[in-house]
Amino acid sequence: MSPVIEEHARARLITDGPLTRPVPVDLRYDAADDPRTVHIALPDGTDWAFGRDLLERGLRTPIERGAVRVWPCGRTQLIVELHSTDGVEVFQFEIRTLIRFLARTRAQAPAADGTAEKRPSRTTTTASAATRPERDAPAARG
Repeated sequence: MSPVIEEHARARLITDGPLTRPVPVDLRYDAADDPRTVHIALPDGTDWAFGRDLLERGLRTPIERGAVRVWPCGRTQLIVELHSTDGVEVFQFEIRTLIRFLARTRAQAPAADGTAEKRPSRTTTTASAATRPERDAPAARG
């Protein structure tokens, strides 16, 4: 049984306003659950699951699959754009954080089996959904 890989990371939530807001996120990978899938858990209880290859390819070139878009932003940043019925959330990550996480997942991943790409999915826990900040709330200076 492979251990679950979890990494706490900090992303920046990009808003329409002039300020961005730091947001703690959890990156998770469980090869026993699905060796092709990584998870990004947001503080509001939303868990996005999508193909590990989407993040890997997004480090080098813009890519889109379903409700998730990923692209490099300069040499040190990666943008992850998540679309849902609630709207769009755009996060900026340090590339080195994602490279470290992806390297750890590759060390645990079984050999590629040639299966189809993982379609993105989104789940939300109801308990913490009530703590989600209002969209028009002022962002913290960052």
